[in-house]
Amino acid sequence: MGGSSLGLMCLLLTLAGYYISKQLYLRQQRIWFAPIIMAPTLILLTVVIFKIPLEDYFQFTHWLPALLAPATIAFAVPIYRERALIKRYPLTISVGVLVGLCLGVGSSWMILHFTHMPAELSKSLIVRSVSTPFAIEATRAFGGIPELTAMLVLLTGIMGMLICEPLFKAARIQSSLAKGISLGASAHGAGAAKANQIGREEGVIASLTMIFTGIAMVITAPVFALLF
Repeated sequence: MGGSSLGLMCLLLTLAGYYISKQLYLRQQRIWFAPIIMAPTLILLTVVIFKIPLEDYFQFTHWLPALLAPATIAFAVPIYRERALIKRYPLTISVGVLVGLCLGVGSSWMILHFTHMPAELSKSLIVRSVSTPFAIEATRAFGGIPELTAMLVLLTGIMGMLICEPLFKAARIQSSLAKGISLGASAHGAGAAKANQIGREEGVIASLTMIFTGIAMVITAPVFALLF
């Protein structure tokens, strides 16, 4: 099979993997059916089992990450749509964004400080708590590798989805506002998806917090880079 044909098949496989996992998740809302977990797993297994060269896989699929740029602009839509909610809780959302940003960067710094990671991994880890479009942009200020950062963002989101409900129960957190802000500030898109499962208001707040935290990260990344 020629390189172009294989590359096209990889693109179709990627889109099909996402669509299948999304449909399964809508029918059976199990964590392992979530597109953020199932789709990458299916694609990774296929690439490894059939020994598909990465050059062939990325021949056409590289356009998918390129769509992150216009997706970032599209974040303006929920901000405008939910402006009434922002006006109702301006201080709470602002504090949640600030605390989430500082804890995300601070916890990453502590991991780096007490472990001996390769330089590429350590520089790519710092922005793991914000959504992928923002993280890829912000990681350049730290000298991180965008592709590695994207993987760490994915793992952070999955962990947030898995541990959020036990943590809420252990801490006796009942507030919709608190749940939404914590998920949006710490687990970005995956956290917002989980918040939507918990409730509509939690989902909206998580999405807004995720967006504002991402914007704040991009703006403050050069400052954090000088500090760390």
